[in-house]
Amino acid sequence: MTYTNTNNVTQDNPSESTVTPVSNGNASVSDSGECKDDRKFLEDENVRVGLLFASKAIVQLLVNPFVGPLTNRIGYHIPMFAGFVIMFVSTIMFAFSETYTLLFFARSLQGIGSSFSSVAGLGMLASVYTDDNERGIAMGIALGGLAMGVLIGAPFGSVMYEFVGKSSPFLILAFLALFDGALQLCILQPSKISPGSIEGTPLLTLLKDPYILISAGSLCFANMGVAILEPTLPIWMMQTMCSSKWQLGVAFLPASVSYLIGTNLFGLLANKMGRWLCSMIGMVIVGISLLCVPLAKNIYGLIGPNGGLGFAIGMVDSSMMAIMGYLVDIRHISVYGSVYAIADVALCMGFAIGPSTGGAIVQAIGFPYLMVIIGVVNILYAPLCFFLKNPAAREEKMAILNQECPMHVKSYNTERQCREFPLSDESDPDPEE
Repeated sequence: MTYTNTNNVTQDNPSESTVTPVSNGNASVSDSGECKDDRKFLEDENVRVGLLFASKAIVQLLVNPFVGPLTNRIGYHIPMFAGFVIMFVSTIMFAFSETYTLLFFARSLQGIGSSFSSVAGLGMLASVYTDDNERGIAMGIALGGLAMGVLIGAPFGSVMYEFVGKSSPFLILAFLALFDGALQLCILQPSKISPGSIEGTPLLTLLKDPYILISAGSLCFANMGVAILEPTLPIWMMQTMCSSKWQLGVAFLPASVSYLIGTNLFGLLANKMGRWLCSMIGMVIVGISLLCVPLAKNIYGLIGPNGGLGFAIGMVDSSMMAIMGYLVDIRHISVYGSVYAIADVALCMGFAIGPSTGGAIVQAIGFPYLMVIIGVVNILYAPLCFFLKNPAAREEKMAILNQECPMHVKSYNTERQCREFPLSDESDPDPEE
C-alpha cells in the first residue's frame, strides 16, 4: 500500500503490510483525504441544514404575536404548561424521525412550544419583580438557565450521538421534560384562567415605539451571530479541520459557559454601569469575536472567539430584556406579555434570518466573508444603543412613579401591587397591602 501525490491510497499488493497513516493535526492523512473528498457534499448541505435550524425560529416568529396578547387575557401559567406539552411531543419526534421532512416538522413544532414557554416565562418574571434592580437580576438568572441548556446540550448531544446513538439524547431530554411538567403542575397549578386586572398596550402601539425597536434590533443582530454559527461552523470545521462529531458540539462549549457567566454577572452590573452602555460594548465585542472566528486553525483556536461571543451576547441579552420591561413601565401600561413577545420575535428573527440566509451566503462567497458581514453589522449597529441612555417617559407615568417611589426613580410599583409569586388564586394576600 502506497500513497500517491494526491493523498489517495492505492492497493499495489493485497498481501503487502499496511502502512500506518502519518498523523497531521486533528486527522490522519487518509482521513484528511476523505474529509476533502466530502467538501462539495458539505457545501451543498449548508442550505438544507440552515433551513432546518431556521424553521423553529420562523414558526416561533409567526406564533409570538398571538401568544403575547393571549397571556394578557388568560395569564401566564396555562401558556407555560402548553409550551411544555408541545416541547415534549417535539422531543419524542426528534428521537424517532428518520427523514428530513419529519425532522423539519419536529423542529417547527419546537418553535410553537418555545413561543409559549419563553413569552409566558419572561412576562411572569417582569410582573413579579417590579423593582428595576431585582428585575434585572431575575432576568439574568433566567437567561442563565437558557445558557445551561445550551451549555449541556451541544456537547452532550454530540457525544451521545457518536458513542450511543441518535435517539439517546432526545429520550433523556424527554424524561427531563416530564420532570419539568410535574414541577409546573405542583407549583404553578396551571388549571385556572387568571387574566390581568388591566388591559395592556396594543402590540402595534409597542411596535411603533422607537426605543423598543432599538432594543429589539440589538437582540436580533447580537444573537444572529451565534445563530449563523450553529449550522455553518460545524460544516466549516469538517471542511477545514476534519473535526470528528463530538468536537462539533464541544466547539460551542466556550460560548455557552461565557454566556452563563455574562448573563448572571451583568444582570446585576448592567443597571449600575448603564444598560445602554453594557449593550453597546457587548455588540462591539460580538462583532470583533465573529471577525476572529475564521482565523482559527483548529478547535483550540475557537475557544477565544466563541468565548468572547457568548460573554458579549450575555451582556446584550441581560441588558435588553430588563430595559424592555422598564420601557413599558415608563412609556406604556405595565403589562408585559406583548413587549416580551416583541423581544422573542427579535430573537427569532436573528435565528431565522441567520441560518436560512447564512447557508446560501457560505455557498456563494464562503464562511470567512459571512463572518465579516455579520461582524461589521453588529459594530455599526452598536452606537444606536446610546439613544437608550435616557429614554423619554410619559409625564403621567413618571408622576406616578415618582409619587410612589420618591427616593428611587428606577424602583417602582406597577399597577400590579402584589409582590408575591403568583402561584394560585388561593395565595394569601401581601401583608403590606
